[in-house]
Amino acid sequence: MAFDFKKEYKEFYLPAAKPSIVAVPPMNYIAVRGQGDPNQEDGEYKTAIGLLYGIAFTIKMSKMGDHRIEGYFDYVVPPLEGFWWQDGVTGIDYAHKERFKWISVIRLPDFVTKEDFDWAVEEASRKKKMYFSDVEFFCYDEGLCVQCMHLGAYDDEPATVDRMHRFMEEQGYALDITDQRMHHEIYLSDARKVAPEKLKTVIRHPIRLK
Repeated sequence: MAFDFKKEYKEFYLPAAKPSIVAVPPMNYIAVRGQGDPNQEDGEYKTAIGLLYGIAFTIKMSKMGDHRIEGYFDYVVPPLEGFWWQDGVTGIDYAHKERFKWISVIRLPDFVTKEDFDWAVEEASRKKKMYFSDVEFFCYDEGLCVQCMHLGAYDDEPATVDRMHRFMEEQGYALDITDQRMHHEIYLSDARKVAPEKLKTVIRHPIRLK
C-alpha cells in the first residue's frame, strides 16, 4: 500500500476543527512563487499549480523509468499547500485578493534530494515541452504554530482564524507572522469538485511565547 502522508502524519494534515498548538519540523517542498488573485482565470496561480503537479508526478513515477532515487518508496502525492501574505498587512485581508503574494508548494518525501529534484525538472521539461524553470526546491522550517481544520468556503476563514488567535493567547502565545513566517493553508479538498461549504482546509499560523 502506498505511503499516505495525510494518514501517517495526522497531527500535521488532519487536525481537529478546534485550535491546537503544533511544532512542525523542517520539510522540503516543490515550490512556485507568484502574486495576484488565485481565482483569476489563466492567472499566475493556476499556472503554478500545473507546474507543481508536473514535477510531483515526475518524481512519483520515476520508478517506471531509468532514474533510480535512493530510498524511494511508493507514496501518495501530498496535498497542495500555500504560504500567503500581503505587503503591509499582518495576516490576510480577504477583501483584496489581488494583493496576494504566495508560495504554492507540494511536500517532497525525505528521500528526494536536490539532485533528484533537478533531474525531475529537466525530465518534465523534456517530456511535457513546458517551461519549469520557475519551480524551486524549497526548504522550510515552520516551527511552533497554532492550527485548526477549517470547514467551509475560503472566504469564511476569518472566523476560524479569530478562534485560533483567541486560543493561542489563552495558552500564553503571541502571533509571530513575519517576512519569513507566513499564513499557511493545506488544501484537503478539490475546490473544483467539492461544494464550498464542504471544503476542508488546514489553517496554520506561526506563534511564539509571550
